[in-house]
Amino acid sequence: MAYNDTPDIIYTIVDEAPQLASGSLLPIISSFAKAAGVSVGTRDISLAGRIIAAFPEGLSEEQRQNDDLAALGELVKTADANVIKLPNISASVPQLVAAVKELQSQGFDIPDYPEAPETAADKAVRARFDAIKGSAVNPVLREGNSDRRAAAAVKNYAQNNPHRMGAWTAESKTRVASMSGGDFFSNEASATLGDATSAKIVHVAADGTETVLKDGVSYPAGTVVDATFMSAKALDEFLVDQIAQTKAEGTLFSLHMKATMMKVSDPIIFGHAVKAWLAPVFEQFGAEMDELGVNPNSGLGDLLDRVKDQPAIMAAIDAITAERPPMYMVDSDRGITNLHVPSDVIIDASMPALIRAGGKGWGPDGKEADSNCVIPDNSYAPVYDATIEFFKTNGALNPATAGTVQNLGLMAQKAEEYGSHPTTFEMSAAGTVKMVLDDGTVIHEHNVDAGDIWRSASTRKAPIEDWVNLAIERQKATGYRAIFWLDENRAHDAQLLAYVKPILEAKGVADKFEIMAPREATVASLETITKGENTIAITGNVLRDYLTDLFPILELATSAKMLSIVKLMNGGGLFETGAGGSAPKHVQQLMEENHLRWDSLGEFCALGESFKFLADAKNNAKARILGDAVETATQGVLDHDRSPGRKVGQPDNRDSHYWFARYWAEALAAQSDDADLAAHFAPIAKALADGEEAIVSELAAVRGAAADTGGYYHTDAAKTAAVMRPSATLNAIIG
Repeated sequence: MAYNDTPDIIYTIVDEAPQLASGSLLPIISSFAKAAGVSVGTRDISLAGRIIAAFPEGLSEEQRQNDDLAALGELVKTADANVIKLPNISASVPQLVAAVKELQSQGFDIPDYPEAPETAADKAVRARFDAIKGSAVNPVLREGNSDRRAAAAVKNYAQNNPHRMGAWTAESKTRVASMSGGDFFSNEASATLGDATSAKIVHVAADGTETVLKDGVSYPAGTVVDATFMSAKALDEFLVDQIAQTKAEGTLFSLHMKATMMKVSDPIIFGHAVKAWLAPVFEQFGAEMDELGVNPNSGLGDLLDRVKDQPAIMAAIDAITAERPPMYMVDSDRGITNLHVPSDVIIDASMPALIRAGGKGWGPDGKEADSNCVIPDNSYAPVYDATIEFFKTNGALNPATAGTVQNLGLMAQKAEEYGSHPTTFEMSAAGTVKMVLDDGTVIHEHNVDAGDIWRSASTRKAPIEDWVNLAIERQKATGYRAIFWLDENRAHDAQLLAYVKPILEAKGVADKFEIMAPREATVASLETITKGENTIAITGNVLRDYLTDLFPILELATSAKMLSIVKLMNGGGLFETGAGGSAPKHVQQLMEENHLRWDSLGEFCALGESFKFLADAKNNAKARILGDAVETATQGVLDHDRSPGRKVGQPDNRDSHYWFARYWAEALAAQSDDADLAAHFAPIAKALADGEEAIVSELAAVRGAAADTGGYYHTDAAKTAAVMRPSATLNAIIG
């Protein structure tokens, strides 16, 4: 198949553990799909792949790659899209720099990332890199709204095999700290545009000097446009106060941010925290650290690396560290703190993990302790605060009896904050920021000081209406309690409600839905699932992201096993496979011990839905049979405990793929709807069963020694295949 031909199903090439797992699983998928006349192709949206595509000029013909992300971005706007999207790296600057260094070491002529560009050429290179970092993938592919829920097989298994939960008591000191003013939440303004228009963002200095920060931002009619800012002064005062309060309370200091998705604003906030933590050091040695290229936004790890040969600075850092409260650790054994790397502590993964552990985080002494969970902006912090207070009062959730929280998320066309990267600015001077429409109307205006972080976000009419209609469909299909998580007193949410309420009234279903602010909706949802009942959380984009980690981690122990369907607005389908937050640790274990504990259950769930979607879209009855059999195989993996173990010596990801293939083949051989498929898979199922002893032995034989995949960000295909497909018996059967 030529590259320009669109396969029936596109399976994305990504990063880290999910991509390594693909080396084992994808050959199985392709082989089985071929029997049903279904073509499976790949497109590379990995961080390394995106870097290579962005800088072709210094590369040989063999090294160059197509811009697969751009091509997929066009495909998802069509009815032909059928994409299985695995979790990819949302790169922080340190990750981007590391990926570039690795590619350079492999012979790719990629320029260095200009951390402080001065020349026009450097600024042009920086702009190309900035288009890659952060969450560059998801906003491009998500041309539809999100339907995320636990697959029935996964939920049943979690209830029958409940995971361990940390104990909660009323005496827990763990709490959430958030700004009470001066943050994005308190400064937000929002308006709905009556006509299609464009706008410019202008900074007006005290002397009247105007600087255009952004021009020609286009908005269709009906777009909700927000603008807000965070006060740098208020942020710094808040951080200083929380460091002091943490020490007084005897808890761990922990900062929880989203420096990947919010790739402009949150790294700046993270940098403020690093400076607050080391304030006396910056006061004394600020000039010297500037000369060494220290950028607090890159984290404490980068800072320490740059000053390690400066004894006076290191001594000052040690002295202030001794005075500070203990810090929440990413890796106590290696001394990796909460503030080391902006992308190490991602709020939607870190907060649920801490809550599941009974409010405990790991301290520098390698012991668990209560934590002060610092979430500067108050927009969504109440969700975590309400959850912690609920468990302090009621005790931990019981996974064996808990109901489930499904989610319908408004995310299409870069909705809300996650689309704000091009319109987020750190103020270089005091003044006024205005959003001015092309007819001269000023729709938003804020007085700002130097260092403040100003941003604008937008949400289009078509995605909003699609989101509400999806909610109506889902509630009708389930009969579950359905709650719109919208705060009538928040500027943006009030604009959304002006769409939501009339649609519900017009459809005659207003009585089927509740509307609650996030704090109240959190409590209501926890009360519901504690009783063993189910609810649907109908949320905006950021809450979609947060809640589809929070509730699955409490209910299932992981968010990687969620069924995640994106009903693309123009008729196609995007099937996401879960979160990848723990993927780096999985890769480290593979490299050291040749054991991959990544669980591909999310991929199995997405695969089944993709086949069934294809069956409906292309009238392919064989594809539906494959999809139904995937569900049977997934249930088999769960029922027979064939998921990967965490420790070397236990079965790992490759073993689970063998069992998945075997159960899949057995289900296809046993079905009676298609005799040709049954005849095709009967000998495969027999060979997989007869070869069990040899296959399991061959897979076990490689574990324990170091593994070489040829790279971290940019692996070698042949080496990865050798690592991930070590069973000659299995390979001969699958092909």
